[in-house]
Amino acid sequence: MEWRDTGILLSTRRHGESSAILEVFTAGHGRHAGVVRGGASRKLAPILQPGAELDLAWRARLEDHIGTYTVELNRSRAAIAMADRLTLAGLNALLALLSFTLPEREAQPDIYARTATLLDLLDRPDIWPLAYLRWEMALLEDMGFGLDLSRCAAGGNANDLAYVSPKTGRAVSWSGAGDWAPRLLPLPAVMMGSGSGEDAEVLAALGTTGHFFEAHLAPSLGDRPVPPARALFLDRLARRARATS
Repeated sequence: MEWRDTGILLSTRRHGESSAILEVFTAGHGRHAGVVRGGASRKLAPILQPGAELDLAWRARLEDHIGTYTVELNRSRAAIAMADRLTLAGLNALLALLSFTLPEREAQPDIYARTATLLDLLDRPDIWPLAYLRWEMALLEDMGFGLDLSRCAAGGNANDLAYVSPKTGRAVSWSGAGDWAPRLLPLPAVMMGSGSGEDAEVLAALGTTGHFFEAHLAPSLGDRPVPPARALFLDRLARRARATS
């Protein structure tokens, strides 16, 4: 069995004395692991950095074997990520969520395309958090936990939406919330394609999407905890928001 593909490196771990096991999100084969012989060597280790775009050739005797990769670097993102602590935290959150949510060896072309587009914005820390929020919302949608922000679940005015139901993911208006308002999640305007897109607003919106990762998506995956890399990214974003307020 063998194939060639392009992929985004999610993580590496040492295997034996000099090899490494790569987990890669590929365009046509989904999240897929494989062994790179010499992957821990001085020659290959510097290019096998998380977020790198790789040309991959995978080979195994049987399809269900882990198999081996040969790799060529298309694009490294290490220098961009390392230049800014928030950018690095955001990249780590993105890659960790992909490892957390994606099923193994199942093509996800839409998620792959959106992820590649988001990674191309890493050198734009001014707009990256907003782009990341939209990516998270789309990921929830693809995983079956999308938010319905088109109308009020309580029959209120669709032009007055202000909350999200933590149970259903449906929007609720100011007027429709009534006494239930304290139990609902905030719906910042940025989640509906408007608003300022400033860090504080994006942070509030990520608090809402985070609820659905933790309370809905994680239990569906065996109740594993959401990767801590996401919380670290939110912490760094909160620091920048305070510094610029």
